[in-house]
Amino acid sequence: MGTTLTLDDFAQVARRPWLVALGATLQYTIMPLMGFTVSRLLNLPVPYAVGICLVASCPGGVASNVVTFLARADVPLSVAMTTVSTLSAIVATPALTQLLVGHLVPVNAGSLLLSTLQVVLIPIALGAFLNRVLPRAMARLSPFAPLLASAMTVLVSASIISQNAAAVRAAGPRLILAVASLHTGGFALGYGLSKLLGVKERQARTNSIEVGMQNSALGAVLATLHFADPLTAVPCAISATMHSLLGSTLAGFWRLIDPEQPSISKDEAPGAADSAQQRRLAAQRWIQAWREKQT
Repeated sequence: MGTTLTLDDFAQVARRPWLVALGATLQYTIMPLMGFTVSRLLNLPVPYAVGICLVASCPGGVASNVVTFLARADVPLSVAMTTVSTLSAIVATPALTQLLVGHLVPVNAGSLLLSTLQVVLIPIALGAFLNRVLPRAMARLSPFAPLLASAMTVLVSASIISQNAAAVRAAGPRLILAVASLHTGGFALGYGLSKLLGVKERQARTNSIEVGMQNSALGAVLATLHFADPLTAVPCAISATMHSLLGSTLAGFWRLIDPEQPSISKDEAPGAADSAQQRRLAAQRWIQAWREKQT
């Protein structure tokens, strides 16, 4: 993520502070509440409940920027929101984890904060610095960054699943349902609440994707480092696949619907005019508007 950041990305935050703040607020309220609710309603074993709440407390995933592009949503806003939520995670993720599962297992919020600082802030700062001082070299390397990030996420997730394969099979549908419900709720509430607050379509789609897609790899790393039971990392590993599948499906659906289609009023529809001439003119306007939509 750091290698893709420029000064303009940070300037985006200043240009639209209300939208960025809204996205970060939705991120760190909807998902933690969804994680807590899902884990209780499905009565998950303690390690899985902790893992669900941990990944729900993580920032938005970098893959959300690609999915936002595919969904014809607001990519600059997505990058700004991912940046802010990721930097906020240094404090927000440990604090929310302590709040949600501190009564279930011991949570060392200070150690979580230090690890999040090491895993998030230092690499992002280093990448952004290199992008600033070595722009040409980073431009040549940047096309490989998403592939490398995806490969590393796959390897981390595969390692966690393979080490706990028997437990994952035993948990089966209930665990998968919990993770799917977490992300589905994030996508739906992120979009629905944005529309209720008067956010435009493209920005509402962006909020939905940012809220629904988590940095599951960060959750898996924190779970492995700070919780004794290895099963805690399993929901995070499943989450990495689940939010990618759901987010891509949602983006494919939204891509079929142009968020900036011109609307056709009832008065412009064929048959609305009284005379034949007026009906002809109305029909021509309607056909022209329809053609513009197709292009």
